[in-house]
Amino acid sequence: MSVALRIAYLGPAGTFTEMAAGLLPHADKAQLIPVASVTDAIDAVLAGSADRAVVPIENSIEGGVSATSDALANTPGVQIYGEYLVPVRFDLMALPGKKLGDVSEILTHPVAYAQSRKWLEQNLSAHSHIPAASTAAAAKALAAGASASAAIAATAAAALYGLEILASDIGENKEAQTRFIELGRSGKPAAKTGSDKTSVVVELPGDKPGGLLEMLEQFAARGVNLSRIESRPIGDRFGRYRFNIDAQGHIEDEAIAEALMGLHRFSPKVIFLGSYPRADKSESVHLGNNENSDYQSAKSWLDSLRG
Repeated sequence: MSVALRIAYLGPAGTFTEMAAGLLPHADKAQLIPVASVTDAIDAVLAGSADRAVVPIENSIEGGVSATSDALANTPGVQIYGEYLVPVRFDLMALPGKKLGDVSEILTHPVAYAQSRKWLEQNLSAHSHIPAASTAAAAKALAAGASASAAIAATAAAALYGLEILASDIGENKEAQTRFIELGRSGKPAAKTGSDKTSVVVELPGDKPGGLLEMLEQFAARGVNLSRIESRPIGDRFGRYRFNIDAQGHIEDEAIAEALMGLHRFSPKVIFLGSYPRADKSESVHLGNNENSDYQSAKSWLDSLRG
């Protein structure tokens, strides 16, 4: 008898993270485990109480999720095995019987509030905001009797907590998405698909002119495109930064492998976070003569010179 996959996610039930967890293979038979933070999700994987963790890494409007980036840089033993895109849609909801005109205090996460503020100013100009740990936590608290008249959360939270939707899709950006990553214990990378991404964390060797350029040249010289680069302070002193990088391609691609070896020679610390399928399914192409066959041909030529 097979054991159900255990997936830790940022709870409570009704979060966008839970929606992302539902996109994992075999998620319909999985045990979903709500946790309070990114660190708790990673710790659950490392402790063996969860097989996978799903956490947010990037939002199309707000940018990178620093809590996740920092946790990955500071916690050895975990690796990315997949990524998933979830559309971000916010609804205004309240207890049954409430009307839009009754709303004066709105409970929600600060990011959700910021993305809904234009609609709120146009339709509920005389309101106040009460911050919540997450949109789902806001809906749950409202249903439990919190001192607010409405909450902003995902559509699923309304049915889950017995609330009624007063207004749908009130976010300013209708194309907003959040990217989530699937984490597991470090091991063999996910199989190459031809539409892949490789994530690393890289520290610069020192404070010198051209240091960042030298790091980027490891990718550019091999025709590797970057889909994300984000700096985060290392935290030991001012002026020291690490870079969180997503590169298009898989570690089995010679161009990616050569770039990683170049980084290893250049940087005092390189953390390999994984190679995994891209959520957008776009083909990974390395520009110039940087396909595997080009590297194999060059290696054969060099071997012939060595005799």
